[in-house]
Formats: sequence, structure tokens, C-alpha cells
Amino acid sequence: MKTLVLGASTNPQRVSYQAMHRLKSAGHEVVAVGGREGEVAGIPIHKGATPFENVDTITLYLNATRQQQYYDYIISLKPRRIIYNPGAENPELAKLAREHGIENEVACTLVMLSLDDY
Repeated sequence: MKTLVLGASTNPQRVSYQAMHRLKSAGHEVVAVGGREGEVAGIPIHKGATPFENVDTITLYLNATRQQQYYDYIISLKPRRIIYNPGAENPELAKLAREHGIENEVACTLVMLSLDDY
């Protein structure tokens, strides 16, 4: 299953950075979009709405305001689910996602991985 980390960062202090490492070590295929291009754990970080195929999960590391520019992009990827990590909760996007048949989970990707519940 492919996971898109939206809000990816090359800063080791950022949770998105840690999530990319943990997802990859758990055997998940990871793609990433962030504010700046770069690379984490051998995964290139793309800037802007990069088209990816077969995205199962989008895990969000952007606050609700910063997510707005990505609404059409998120819907266009047709993921099965969106995970809203702490600080990324967004009722507006959740409603839009539901209208397009996308599941919403308010959770922490790192916790889900540590509980083997991803």
C-alpha cells in the first residue's frame, strides 16, 4: 500500500521526517510532498501537487489553513483514507473527503505504526 506524506520535511525534528523513516522500515511504499524539495530515507520530497498513482493513504502534516491549497489534489488522488495527525484536524476537508468516499481518521501515524494498527 502506498502512503503519501503530505507536509514532508527534511528536518529530523519534524514528525513527518520520523514518519517517513518508520513507514519505510515497516515496509510501506512512501511518496512525499513538502514545501521544499529534498530527500528523506531515500524518498524524494516533491514540491507541489505531484501526480502519484495508487495512493492508498494520505497522512497529513499540515495545519488546516495550509491544507486548503491541496484539496483538489487530495481528492484527485482518490486515496482510500486520510490520516489527520495531531494539529492537522480539518472538518472542512473531512466533509469533502466523505463526499468523495474517502475515509477519515484523526490519529497519529507514529502511534498507529507502533501499535501495528496502520
